[in-house]
Amino acid sequence: MFDTLSDRLAATFKSLRGKGRLSPEDIDATAREIRIALLEADVALPVVRAFIAKVKERAAGAEVSQALNPAQQVIKIVNEELIGILGGETRVLRFAKQPPTVIMLAGLQGAGKTTLAGKLGLWLKGQGHTPLLVACDLQRPNAVTQLSVVADRAGVAVYAPEPGNGVGDPVKVAKDSVEYARTKQHDVVIVDTAGRLGIDEELMKQAADIRDAVSPDEVLFVVDAMIGQDAVNTAEAFRDGVGFDGVVLSKLDGDARGGAALSIAHVTGKQIMFASNGEKLDEFDAFHPDRMASRILDMGDLLTLIEQAEKTFSQAEAEKMASKLASSKGKDFTLDDFLAQMEQVRKMGSISKLLGMLPGTGQIKDQINNIDEKDVDRTAAIIKSMTPGERQDPVIINGSRRARIARGSGVEVSAVKNLVERFFDARKMMSKMAQGGGMPGMPGIPGMGGGPGRAKKKTKQAKGKQRSGNPMKRKAEEQAALARREEAANGLPAGGQDKSFELPDEFKKFMS
Repeated sequence: MFDTLSDRLAATFKSLRGKGRLSPEDIDATAREIRIALLEADVALPVVRAFIAKVKERAAGAEVSQALNPAQQVIKIVNEELIGILGGETRVLRFAKQPPTVIMLAGLQGAGKTTLAGKLGLWLKGQGHTPLLVACDLQRPNAVTQLSVVADRAGVAVYAPEPGNGVGDPVKVAKDSVEYARTKQHDVVIVDTAGRLGIDEELMKQAADIRDAVSPDEVLFVVDAMIGQDAVNTAEAFRDGVGFDGVVLSKLDGDARGGAALSIAHVTGKQIMFASNGEKLDEFDAFHPDRMASRILDMGDLLTLIEQAEKTFSQAEAEKMASKLASSKGKDFTLDDFLAQMEQVRKMGSISKLLGMLPGTGQIKDQINNIDEKDVDRTAAIIKSMTPGERQDPVIINGSRRARIARGSGVEVSAVKNLVERFFDARKMMSKMAQGGGMPGMPGIPGMGGGPGRAKKKTKQAKGKQRSGNPMKRKAEEQAALARREEAANGLPAGGQDKSFELPDEFKKFMS
């Protein structure tokens, strides 16, 4: 969604690199390019004006003029101001002192409130809570059925006493759900309300009545990140008509320009709390302004990547794999282990999304977008077509075995051969890294060992005595060498000290 904005900002910062000092003209040109980038990304005009004013003010100050690298300092300023636009610090849910905590979802029809209720329920379940989804959208056809299906997929409870499709009182359902949650020991109640195609009095009155009936601890405004500038207008209307405490962005994985959605926090003064970035129920997480700013500036999002890895990989399993790679040059690491690791990575989500969280991958996003996710499934099929002995020791896989494995997995024989060769190369590289040898073919990293080729180079450079190219310095060196030879001929060692010289007895006693 933010590819256009990222590309324009990257091109702008590239023009600053290599400059030891930034002139006022450079700052104006940079501010103009950033303004165009934000407007093209559909960021609201008042937000753009405030953003550019702050960047220009700070860029013209001492923190840039006295910096060793002014270009990096400007990038730092843009990053900090971008975090400010997105809401500053991460906002967390407020839970009631006496459960249940009531969370009310509000927004237009089609924003994704019902699906998001299931995503939020699953997320809270993962946090150790027992949520209850409440069907208060009794007007949209099959809205109650949809919420029941979503709740079943998320593995959470649902309260739907009315059939919907125009039948039932949503205010009564919402009020009764709180008592039902207390009885059934649910500590969080998520109320899914009805939406409309546009802002009208009936929508606002019903939402306000539900709010008054349940006194929610959090009112979350759900907004479609792809609706453009109308997102800001709708958010202001809901803020004035019903009031809300936080914003949830849905459909953040779309390809529309999402700048308007990012303007909501600045315009309404309410922070973005959650973001939905896919169709699956687990593609939902808390919104971190600093991490989103890093993604937009192509700095990656390693913290989110680490959190996803920690959810998927157990520490004991990771240590077991590391010990296998570190011993016997990695020969204990088998294709079974490789398959297990690959399946764990798949549980983390799309390979393209995982790679997109790494810093600097914006330069190769076309290659990342063209990654075929089915390649992982084909690799798994090849490994599963092998015998247990072949997985333990791939060296025994000869021509006839490759042909049999290829027939069993439905691939070409060359695919089997390539997989085995890549496995050996990968195991060798990972084993070297696990043993502190650094990346093969790369210079040693401090604290990581490695760089044997570099050590050889140093040894080679140390051979022989090179003469200076400076005539004056070379003459001084020749005179010093002549003096050393004369001293040696007179029985003195280098430095002019007599060999017969001995330390005083007191000093010898002290040293001993």
